[in-house]
Amino acid sequence: MKKLTILLILLALITPVFAQENTNRREGVYYVNVPVERIIPVADGYLIQYRSASNLVVTTGVPVEWFYESGGRAELIRLPDGGDWPTMSVFYVNGEFSHVRLYVHRAKSHRTWGNISQGTDVSRYFQNRETFSIQY
Repeated sequence: MKKLTILLILLALITPVFAQENTNRREGVYYVNVPVERIIPVADGYLIQYRSASNLVVTTGVPVEWFYESGGRAELIRLPDGGDWPTMSVFYVNGEFSHVRLYVHRAKSHRTWGNISQGTDVSRYFQNRETFSIQY
């Protein structure tokens, strides 16, 4: 009985050391959700026009290959009628960009889907294809 008591006391003393190590390795996952004004499909991907916190319309590009890669960095989620979309959610893990989700209207005839003149140079919106940043 004394051996069991000593073993339990030692176990109680050692366990908090391991528990403390686990709490320091938490992953910080967070997202930023912004309302989208217009989605414009182009050859390189999608141009997204959204409102920043200062109420300015900002344009950014999401490369088309992000939607097709295995475990890609972008998802296009088509939703039925509603007043809460289109929106764009940008996800971060440990402060690093993880992926982006676009919640859009199902019908491309909806007013939130747009187009631009053929031949318009949009390459400046797709220069950095490794990460994604938005203006708040």
